[in-house]
Amino acid sequence: MPTLLHLDSSADLTTSRSRRLSQAVVDAWLTADPTGVVVRRDLHRDPVPHLADSSLHWAPADRVEGSNPPAEAEELQRELVDELLAADIVVIGAPLYNFSIPSSLKAWIDHIHVPGVTSADTGSLVGRPVVITTSRGIAYDIGSPTEGWDHEVPALRTLFGGALGMDVHVITTSLTLAEREAALAPQIGRSEQELAEALSLATETGLRLAVATA
Repeated sequence: MPTLLHLDSSADLTTSRSRRLSQAVVDAWLTADPTGVVVRRDLHRDPVPHLADSSLHWAPADRVEGSNPPAEAEELQRELVDELLAADIVVIGAPLYNFSIPSSLKAWIDHIHVPGVTSADTGSLVGRPVVITTSRGIAYDIGSPTEGWDHEVPALRTLFGGALGMDVHVITTSLTLAEREAALAPQIGRSEQELAEALSLATETGLRLAVATA
């Protein structure tokens, strides 16, 4: 049976669009293959701690002599890495927080990016699909004053696509603040359209990847 690892990192448990989009991918994947197994981690409700020791950045064989990370921290890292390696597809809800990655998601990343274990040169994750659903409060259009201010998606592409060698799919919706910020009110229509298009793409992506992971 194929396995999907579903992660969410939004602090908004009720109206989060990144959560809504990630769930749409998962729902479509399960619709296409009801035998699939979903492993769920809510990184906001049940946060992963920061790395307890710098030696955990490395595989045991590559650590500096004398390294002695806490046993419970090493066990948690092994659990997180094994969970990732066992997944046929990964779906991550990743809202843009202060122009970057939510700290809850970053802590998880610091645990699972281990050279010699999950890095692309090992082949352990190469070609495996990862879907990133991201929501942004404003727009970051080319040519606008905020162009290039989104430092989350480029970093996630570098990590998952470059360092881990995974097959990265990004689904984005912007202007999530349009309904609550007066200055953005003229763009409510665009906000709603982007969400509708993103939900459609999420469903399409889930269905398509279900065939690939069956």
